[in-house]
Amino acid sequence: MRTDPDRRTFIVTIGAFAGLSGVGLANTVPVTEAGHHAVMMLNAACGDTQTPNVFQPPILRVALGDVVTFVPTDTGHNTASRRGMIPEGAEPWNGGVNEEVTMEMTVPGIYGYVCTPHYEVGMVGLIVVDDDLSNLDAVRSVRQRGQARTAFRALFEEL
Repeated sequence: MRTDPDRRTFIVTIGAFAGLSGVGLANTVPVTEAGHHAVMMLNAACGDTQTPNVFQPPILRVALGDVVTFVPTDTGHNTASRRGMIPEGAEPWNGGVNEEVTMEMTVPGIYGYVCTPHYEVGMVGLIVVDDDLSNLDAVRSVRQRGQARTAFRALFEEL
């Protein structure tokens, strides 16, 4: 029997403690240390089993030079940048299923990303670096399929 917490329990617990400390964490998962952020890849939204296949948080705002780690909290997910949805000069990524991906955000702007196996059912997310929305029109103009279209539209409205 396992006595150590799984990744999901660990990350959610850290987030609860950070929330109790009065640190503002709107739209973020806990910052593990200054400039390091985590995005969970989940089978269902935290506290909402009616919302399947999500990145938590769906929108992450970070500073230039911050590090983002996509954590395969639940199995069966990956993260990949969406063609046409990252700033000019930024490096695209395509992680494997169940693979943790860490990247330093070196170009300001909006980054759109997806879970490849669950893209058409709406498992998508956005990272905004340095509050720079200069590529918003380009990101919005990328054609989406299935529920990804609706999911990205909702995220754009939140920006």
